[in-house]
Amino acid sequence: MEKTRTIAQPRRQSTARSHRAASLSVLAGALCLSASAVLVKLAGVDPSTTAVLRCAIACAFLVPLALWERRRRGAPSRTATLWAIVAGIALGVDYAAWTASIYHVGAGISTVLVNVQVIVLPALAFAFDGERPPRRFLLAVPAMGAGIVMVGGIGAGAETDGDRVVSGTVLGVLAGVGYAVYLYLTRRGNRASPGRTVQSLAWATLSAATTAALLAPFGSGLDITGISARSWLLLLLLAVLGQVIAWMFINTGSAELAPSTTAALLLVHPILALALAAAVLAERPQPTQLVGAVLVVTGVAVAGNAVPGAVALLPRGKRGAGR
Repeated sequence: MEKTRTIAQPRRQSTARSHRAASLSVLAGALCLSASAVLVKLAGVDPSTTAVLRCAIACAFLVPLALWERRRRGAPSRTATLWAIVAGIALGVDYAAWTASIYHVGAGISTVLVNVQVIVLPALAFAFDGERPPRRFLLAVPAMGAGIVMVGGIGAGAETDGDRVVSGTVLGVLAGVGYAVYLYLTRRGNRASPGRTVQSLAWATLSAATTAALLAPFGSGLDITGISARSWLLLLLLAVLGQVIAWMFINTGSAELAPSTTAALLLVHPILALALAAAVLAERPQPTQLVGAVLVVTGVAVAGNAVPGAVALLPRGKRGAGR
């Protein structure tokens, strides 16, 4: 009995360390993503072109890394590759809608809206995997809905501005759905072929670039002429920080964590984005929009079970990180 207990203890410690490492990986990715909206606004390139170039530039970095990973660990399975390609389509929709949303409702608010993914993600798990959403999920839905209504309609100024806020809110929520589908399918693909994160990300990014390009005619169009050197530099930073580095961290960590824990850790993304937008872009949301944003973040925190998710980072954090 004592021998069994002695063997089990190192296993539990190893599992806890693995979960902490995965949690830190997701958190690092969220920190990188937080600057994305500000970089988009600073670059000043039209939304559709930004969405395409973000992915296209990232591919230039990801393809060599993917080939290196392939030589070391082999190719992912066909199933995993298919998941990555389909996930990339969802990511392309996410980027096309979210980038347009930034120019309608601002960098901070758009990033808050896209995090409705924390509601959609458990819904997908329930619909396709039979995972029943926890009670906190149902409690969070009214707060999220009220917050989205406040961000998108109440407190708008002129009629034109109000129309832009409503359209920006719809685009932000649509982006959140694409975001959730991407996270869900990526988690499946990475579990089908573990240790091949870069190859999956490369396939997904290539698919996202293609999808964003196909959607460009329905948005602001695609035009790479007249982009200044400063804007190209900012787009390069957006691609490397917000696409390559961020998703390598998130995709690696999320494969080892429960969806609710991943969603909880990603909470740092909208919170920091709001702070960065205020500090760098001087964006000041309407009071009702700010209240709505707080409601959305609160709903996300409740739905994602943020407290156990944060506990996963502590030395004894076993409860929040379990699968």
